[in-house]
Amino acid sequence: MKLATYSDGSRDGQLLVVSRDLENAHYATGIADRMQQALDDWNFIAPQLQDLYETLNHGKARHAFPFEAARCLAPLPRAYQRLGCMQGKDGPRMFQAASDALLGARSPIGAADDAAELDFGAGLAIITGDVPQGATPEQGQDAIRLLTLINTLALHAQDMTSEAHAAALGPVALTPDELGAAWQDGRAHLTLGVALNGRKLGLLDMGEMHCSFGQRIAVAARLRPLSAGTIIGCGPIRGADRAHGFACLAHKRQAEAEQDGAAPSTPWLRADDVVRIEMKGRDGQVLFGAIEQTVV
Repeated sequence: MKLATYSDGSRDGQLLVVSRDLENAHYATGIADRMQQALDDWNFIAPQLQDLYETLNHGKARHAFPFEAARCLAPLPRAYQRLGCMQGKDGPRMFQAASDALLGARSPIGAADDAAELDFGAGLAIITGDVPQGATPEQGQDAIRLLTLINTLALHAQDMTSEAHAAALGPVALTPDELGAAWQDGRAHLTLGVALNGRKLGLLDMGEMHCSFGQRIAVAARLRPLSAGTIIGCGPIRGADRAHGFACLAHKRQAEAEQDGAAPSTPWLRADDVVRIEMKGRDGQVLFGAIEQTVV
C-alpha cells in the first residue's frame, strides 16, 4: 500500500492512503491520524489501512479525493531518529543525522550564501518498525515497514569542520510488496532518476547498493534496539558505470577532476537550481511521486 501525510497546520500532519496510480487519496481518519501512530501499532493498524487501500484502488472509497503531492509533508515529518550510512573497510558504518524537521518533497532548499558548497544526494530510505537489539539482517529486513525517496542536503562551508545535513523525503511511502519482484534481498532493483534543471544527471541502479537495508538495520541495532519510526537512508549511490551518471554533485565533480586532472567544471547548487528525483516500477508507473526542490 501507499501512504502519505498531508499538511494540516499541525506538526505531524494528517495520514492518508494513496491509490496505486497516485491519482486519488483517502484520509485514514478512524484508523490512524498520524504516520507514527500507524508505525507504533503496525500489526493492528496496517491491515485496516490495507483494506482501505484496496477499496480505494477499486474506486469504491466513498470519500476519496484527487491526490496532490504539493500538499504533502514528509511521510513521517519528524522521526525519533534518522541514520545515514557510509561504506567502510569492514562493512557499513552508520551515523546519526537530523530528523526533528524532515522536509517535504516540494520544500525549498535554503542556501546560506552564494559561496557555500551546497550539494544534494539522491537515494532511497526505509522506515522501520521496532527492531530488537542484536537483530540479524533477516530480522532487520522483516522490520522494514515502508520505503520512500530521500534527498540528503549537505553544506560544505569553508569555516565548518563538518557537514550540515538535512533531508527531504518523497511525497509517498510504500510497503515493500508494492515493488513486486524488484524487491529482492533487501534492495530495490530499480532505476533512480536524477535531474538538475530539467537535464538528466543520473540513472542509477539501486540494486547496486553495497549492502542491503537488512544489513544496515543489523549494524544499527548492534548495541541497542531501534524504535518504530527509525529512518535509514541509502544515498547517494555511486554506480559501477559512470556512464549511468551521478546521484550527487560531489561524485560528478570528483569524476571530472580524475578525468581532466583539473578543477571540476560542475558548480555546486546555486539559487534557482531545481533538483528532481523519481523512481518508476518495472511497469513504468511512478512509485513514490517525485521530489522536486528549488534552491532559494
